[in-house]
This record gives sequence, C-alpha cells and structure tokens, in this order.
Amino acid sequence: MPGSGKSTIGLSLAKTLFVRFIDTDMMIRDIEKRSLQAIINESGQAYFENRENEVVRSITGRTLVIATGGSAVLLPEAMAHLKKIGRIVYLQAPLTLIEKRLWNIKTRGILLEKNQSIQDMYRVREPLYRQYADIIVPVEGKTPEEVVETIISSLGLKPRGAL
Repeated sequence: MPGSGKSTIGLSLAKTLFVRFIDTDMMIRDIEKRSLQAIINESGQAYFENRENEVVRSITGRTLVIATGGSAVLLPEAMAHLKKIGRIVYLQAPLTLIEKRLWNIKTRGILLEKNQSIQDMYRVREPLYRQYADIIVPVEGKTPEEVVETIISSLGLKPRGAL
C-alpha cells in the first residue's frame, strides 16, 4: 500500500539481514530517467503498469528484500512471480495512517484511476494485499525497528551475527 513504509522498512530489513535491497520504484525511475509521476503523466497508466510488471518480473534471486510500488498488487503476473521467488509481507496500515502519509498524492507517482480517492484505492487494494500476503504485519504505532523485528520473527529468520 502506498504510504505503508515499504521502502523504509525494506531497507532496514535488508540491512539487518545483510542482504540486497531492491526498490522497484527506484528501478523504474532509473530505467526511465524520469519521476514516476512524469511517467504516468507523459506515457499513461497502461505504460506505467507494463513497465512495473516488467521490472518486478525481471527480479531473480532469493537472498534479497524487495519493496514494490504500491500498485504492483494490481498486477497478477508480477504478484505470481514474487510468490514464486519468495514470501510476501503486507505492511498493514489503517486508512487513517495512509491518508496522513500521502499528503502529496498528486505528485508522488501513485497510480490512481481518474477521480479515484485514497479511500477508493484502499478499498480496492487492501483485499488484494491480504490475498497475496504470506504474513501481515501491522505498522501503526510501531517504530521501523519494531516492524523489522516482527517480520524477522514471523518469517523464522535471524539477523546476521545473531546466535
């Protein structure tokens, strides 16, 4: 979900586990040499979805942490690929928290249907996140470190160097 903390938590988790971190939004920006919002505005929603699907499906390997764009959950092929290469963690944030964090929704590069509100987006995507998730981790009221600890524990992992 956009605004749930995927990039922040993902990077922290990867550092804790000493594994590679991939942010698919950053990959798309690097490939396109423009912001996500510019891609959506200039090339359209379908183009962005295709690019996001390509990028997610190009990821290989198992010893890494991936933070996808919030709209990846709308792409069945991308989600099937992620399920095949690893486990999916849903960082569950209530709508009120998402609304607070997405104050810049018009310029942030979030894929929305025409006239779609944050509430509409949440209603569409939240059940999909639950459907694909191997584990669901509530993030409200928790520090990034607490969320990382919960993920590690829930997945039965140990930080590198831990006994």
